[in-house]
Amino acid sequence: MTSFTYHASDESGTAALGHALAELLPDGTVVALCGTLGAGKTRLVQAVAEGCGLDPRDVVSPTFVLIHEHHGRRDLYHFDAYRIRDDDEFEALGPEEYFESNGLTLVEWADRVADCLPAERLDVRIEVTGQRSRRFEIAARGERYAAVVRRLAEHLGARAATPTGPENRSLGE
Repeated sequence: MTSFTYHASDESGTAALGHALAELLPDGTVVALCGTLGAGKTRLVQAVAEGCGLDPRDVVSPTFVLIHEHHGRRDLYHFDAYRIRDDDEFEALGPEEYFESNGLTLVEWADRVADCLPAERLDVRIEVTGQRSRRFEIAARGERYAAVVRRLAEHLGARAATPTGPENRSLGE
């Protein structure tokens, strides 16, 4: 699996990552976001939205609504699986329609619905490393996204790595 680690020392670093994702992700990309409460999942989605030409102030956590649609230069679909009880409840939202669209689909708390996500996607794991700093582990799941991860790493000045381990590791590992 192709992956790299990106360190953001503050919110401007998170914004740079979000803008790079908006620029480099192909249409129809699904991004699985994982991290603890307050890690910055919604902040990253706001940065992606801004990179797509959307007003980031319109992007709020859809915890109680479960999904928000944002239409602009690039469409962005923002899921939040925090309150989802099981895979059936997530499937009832009709995620396949979004996954098969030309927009970008970002799923917060993706580890809660990992079995419902496309096998090919981009996984982003966020870790709090300080009051404002974050570490982003970005991993490609599938060949389509391996090239994207390499381009992201080049764009952000990070080094892409190919760790050992099975290609199909789950989000929970």
